[in-house]
Amino acid sequence: MKIATWNVNGVRARSSELLHWIDREEPDVICLQEIKASPEQVPEPLVSVAGYHSHWHGHKGYSGVALLLRTKVFSDAPTFCHPQFDVEHRIVVAAVGSIVFGSVYVPNGGKDLAVKMTFLNELVAWAGTLQAEGKHLVLCGDFNVARSDIDVHPMLRKPMIGQSNPERALLEALLGYGLVDVGRRVDPDNDRLFTWWAPWRNLRQRNIGWRLDYVAASEALVDETVHCVAYRDVGTSDHAPVIAHLRDTPLAPGAAAVARAATRAE
Repeated sequence: MKIATWNVNGVRARSSELLHWIDREEPDVICLQEIKASPEQVPEPLVSVAGYHSHWHGHKGYSGVALLLRTKVFSDAPTFCHPQFDVEHRIVVAAVGSIVFGSVYVPNGGKDLAVKMTFLNELVAWAGTLQAEGKHLVLCGDFNVARSDIDVHPMLRKPMIGQSNPERALLEALLGYGLVDVGRRVDPDNDRLFTWWAPWRNLRQRNIGWRLDYVAASEALVDETVHCVAYRDVGTSDHAPVIAHLRDTPLAPGAAAVARAATRAE
């Protein structure tokens, strides 16, 4: 199962490159963030993009998310919905059997850290509820938190929003509900694994950035064949798309533990 997430920083400005990217990659699940458009403003070729069940959840000029599931893999149209804590069009989810797919855009927190912390707390509680119900969550998007110092270029590491201990603690709590940070699982020691770059001083070209975009997937969907890549050279957004390959079906609890041990032993 091929999962792709991308903060496109304005779907109207990048509709053509987004369509070309979808045609080229053909992901099974597409999670988009910061679409900055209401459903009525999304360019027509994307509203009902061929081969996908799609849901656009946003409003003019700010925030917004989308979730698309490939009809070749998911023949029945899913029910798209939004958890009760959704604010500013920041999360859309769809359940397919025991798997729950979600596209999320966590508040930046620069203007109102309390709103961000409330959202993260609610997100953690929601993930805990899903785990208790036996669901397997695949939550992708722009989390607006660098998980640890390795996820920020040394030149940019400082005590600030996005790198604070309280934010990082909540991200760890989220992952603690049976989720794998797939990008870091695949590439644990890479200190230049970034997905966002400030749009000045050629920081992207110099790879001086942060890792803010994640595929967080249920452990039962991650085995020894897992693959995940961030594509710094793709697109004109200030974020890179991230693509992961996961299992199509969840492993049984015992098998998941074996797969986890095998991955760590490599």
